[in-house]
Amino acid sequence: MFGLGISELIVILVIILIIFGAGKLPEIGGGIGKAIRNFKDATHDSKEPSKIEDDKKPEA
Repeated sequence: MFGLGISELIVILVIILIIFGAGKLPEIGGGIGKAIRNFKDATHDSKEPSKIEDDKKPEA
């Protein structure tokens, strides 16, 4: 997809570990996971037609 190999991913992970430290990594991972989940939910909801319930239906 982006052309990243194993060695590039390891270098990126080491840099992230140096910058943020080992204690912050679970918080960062959780935040990224929540962001991705919210993005998927938002794009999934926007594809569905809006469901407007009309309580005022005329009776015949």
